[in-house]
Amino acid sequence: MLAATSLSPLELVLATTNEHSDGEKLDEHVKDNLQKIRDFDKDFADDIYLDADKFALLKSTADRLVRVQRLVGYANFSLLSLDDAIRYAKYYSKVGNFTRAELDFIESIFFEDAERYGFFGNKVITDLTARISNRETVKLPRTGHYLFKGEPLKMYNKIRKDVGPSVVLTSGIRGVVKQIHLFLAKAMKTNGNLSQASRSLAPPGHSYHGVGDFDVGKAGFGASNFTSAFSQTEEYKRLHDLGYVLIRYTETNPYGVRFEPWHIKVV
Repeated sequence: MLAATSLSPLELVLATTNEHSDGEKLDEHVKDNLQKIRDFDKDFADDIYLDADKFALLKSTADRLVRVQRLVGYANFSLLSLDDAIRYAKYYSKVGNFTRAELDFIESIFFEDAERYGFFGNKVITDLTARISNRETVKLPRTGHYLFKGEPLKMYNKIRKDVGPSVVLTSGIRGVVKQIHLFLAKAMKTNGNLSQASRSLAPPGHSYHGVGDFDVGKAGFGASNFTSAFSQTEEYKRLHDLGYVLIRYTETNPYGVRFEPWHIKVV
């Protein structure tokens, strides 16, 4: 008899698959999921795309969010709520008011069932207008990022102490607006392929960066910190050997997201 489990059906298949012989045939759904994780930057026949009208809205919305970010600054943008973004857009002509269509588009992206794209992670923020209290956060010097006080900050400081100063914070808190911005920017690069975008990062509301997780990298490694190359660095090996690496998005994760060895799981 199987013991009681809280695993999803896909997680259970992945877990039990590891106990079987190499020759045993995987469930087709699992194989499809794993192929998409491995080839996260490729197109697949069942990917979900925006139509031409929605792609135009994607572009105008993404451009306006870029202008908001330039206005408030890169670090502050990470904590910005949607209500604040709308207020800045209203009072600063260099940003310009969000149109009703753009706001409806933001709402549709946030409340869309992400499983439709092929993303199977939990939704950890359900309020589109959620706010992050400045009192709960701290800005890390020379990083351009914030962390939540408490366990996230404690873990980061301990990592820096144990592994050394070559480990740096590459992404901290991401509020709803920041995650929307990142997701739309990725969707722009994929020509409106929302499924491919969701294989690279969690859709808005699903990112654990909004509740405590953070990313680390190697100083001077640049954009390579956000590739599998980071898993070959001495910094990653030290993190792994010291038990800090509890990877949320493993190479065989059931969520439909690419391998993220840089993502530190806190929550």
